[in-house]
Amino acid sequence: MASTRIIVLFNLKPGRVAADYEGWARSSDLPTVNALGSMERFELFKTTGLLGSDVAPPYQYIEVLDIADMGLFGADVGSDAMKKIAAEFQDWADPIFIATERIEA
Repeated sequence: MASTRIIVLFNLKPGRVAADYEGWARSSDLPTVNALGSMERFELFKTTGLLGSDVAPPYQYIEVLDIADMGLFGADVGSDAMKKIAAEFQDWADPIFIATERIEA
C-alpha cells in the first residue's frame, strides 16, 4: 500500500514568538506525532526564502507527514494525546492541510 504525504503550510498567529513555537514543536509536537503507529515520518521545516527572489515566502513553516496507514492514522488522531497536541497547535497557527499521493514515473 502506498503511503500518503500530508503537507501542512502555516504562519504563526499574531503575537506568537517563533522561538517559543519551535521549542514546543521540538518538545511536544514532533515526538508525539512521530511516535504514532501510523506515522512513517513527521518533519518540520522553517522557510528561509523563495528561491531566486527577495520576496518573503507566503508561509513561515511547512510540516511534512508521511503516513504509512491512513486508516490507523484516523484512529491515532482521535487519541487523547493527539487531541491535546492538535488543540495546542491550533493555538499557534491556522494551518492548511494538503493530502497528496505520489505520481510514479
